[in-house]
Amino acid sequence: LQNVRIDPSSISFKMWKDIPVPFYMSMYFFEVLNPKQVLQGAKPVLHQHGPYVYREFRYKTNITFHENDTVSFLEYRKLIFQPELSNGREDDYIVVPNILMMGAAVMMENLPTFVKILLSGALAGLQQEAFMNRTVGEIMWGYEDPLIDAINKIVPGMIPFKGKFGIFVEFNNSNSGLFTVNTGMKNISEVHMVDSWNGLKEVDYWRSPGCNMINGTAGEMWPPFMSPTSLDFYSPDACRSMRLVYEQSGKFQGVPTYRFVAPKTLFANGTDYPPNEGFCPCMQSGIQNVSSCRLNAPMFISHPHFYNADPVLLDAVEGLHPNKDQHALFLDVHPLTGIPMNCSIKLQLNLYIKQVSGIIQTGRIKPVVLPLLWFAESGSIEGSVLKQFYTSLVLIPSLLDYLQYICLGLSVPLIISAAVLMAMSQ
Repeated sequence: LQNVRIDPSSISFKMWKDIPVPFYMSMYFFEVLNPKQVLQGAKPVLHQHGPYVYREFRYKTNITFHENDTVSFLEYRKLIFQPELSNGREDDYIVVPNILMMGAAVMMENLPTFVKILLSGALAGLQQEAFMNRTVGEIMWGYEDPLIDAINKIVPGMIPFKGKFGIFVEFNNSNSGLFTVNTGMKNISEVHMVDSWNGLKEVDYWRSPGCNMINGTAGEMWPPFMSPTSLDFYSPDACRSMRLVYEQSGKFQGVPTYRFVAPKTLFANGTDYPPNEGFCPCMQSGIQNVSSCRLNAPMFISHPHFYNADPVLLDAVEGLHPNKDQHALFLDVHPLTGIPMNCSIKLQLNLYIKQVSGIIQTGRIKPVVLPLLWFAESGSIEGSVLKQFYTSLVLIPSLLDYLQYICLGLSVPLIISAAVLMAMSQ
C-alpha cells in the first residue's frame, strides 16, 4: 500500500513522475482518391496511409503537494518521428478535405446569405478548394493559410487563433491541462483519482450533469486491488470521462492482468444508450460530436474504421475494413497495484462535410462523416522495469507462498513428535 501511493518515498513515485514506459503514437491517414467525383455527389473512396510512427515522451512538471492529500501537476508530451518504424515519410503528399475551409462552411451554414457570399468570394480569391494536396507533416504540424485571416475578418472570433493551421499544431510540446489527483496517503482507494482538472470539478461542454462529470483517474494508474468490473478515466483530448469494462483475465510477460476494453455504448447515441443523450446533438451510434469543445467545428471522434458503429456510417464511404484485432482499444492492468502493463488506445478523427448553400466551393457534396485519420497510442512495461516488477510482485510473493507451505509441511512432523514426547513423559 505504501509503495503505490503518490509519495516521493514510494517505489511507484518515480514511475509516476517520469514514465519509463516507451510510448509510441502511430498515425494512419485516409486519402480521398476521387475528390472531383465527391464534389459531384459521389461516395468518397478512401485509401489508408501509414503508419507514421512517433516516439512519445511524457514528463511531469509543476508537481505541487497540497494539505488535503492531493497533488497537482502538468504533464507534457513530446513527439519525435521514427522513420525506421514508419511506412512512409512526413513529406508524403496525400489528398484530404480542406479541413479549415469545409469546417468553416458547415459552421457558417445558418448565417445570413451575404456572409456566405463573402466567404465564397474570399475562397475564390485565395484559390481555396474543397480538397487539398498536403504533406503529412503539414497536415499534422501546420501550414500557413491566408484563409485564417480572411475568416477572422468575415466572422470575427469564429476561429480564435492565428498563424499556422494543423490538426496537431498545439499537441506537440504541450500539456493536457492542470490535473489535481488524490495521493492516497489517507485513503488508498482514492489514489490517482482526479480531484479537479484545470480547477474544475466538472466540465461544461455537454448537456447533462452526468456527461459533464470528471470521473476516474488521469489515465495513468488506478487504485490497487481492482475488481474485474470497470475502470474510469478523464480524457482532455476527448473532452469527457470514459469508462472501459472488464473483458478477461490474462498475463503480460508472466504478470497477471485484467484486460479492459471499450463497451459498444461508449460512442452510442442517446437513442441507443439514453445516458449518452447529454453528448448530443447526435447522429448515428458509433461517433461522438465533439464540436462543443473544438471551437464548434463539425468534428467527430469514433473507433478506427467505424468499428462498433452504425453500418450506415461504413456504407457512406469506401475503403474501410473494421476489425477487432486492429481497431479495438484495450488496457491490461495489474489488478493488485492498478498499474497498466500494456495498452493500446485507438481513436479516429472525422470531419462532417456537406454542400452548403451559397458557398460554391462545396459543390454538390452529399452529407457524410468523413474519416481524416486514426491513431494508436501504445506502450508496455519492458526491460529492467518489467524485471523489477515481475520480481517484486510475482516471483517473491510466489516464493513466499511456497515457503509457507514448506514451513507448514515441516511443522507437522515436529508437532507430532512433540505430542509423542509429551505422551511418553506422562
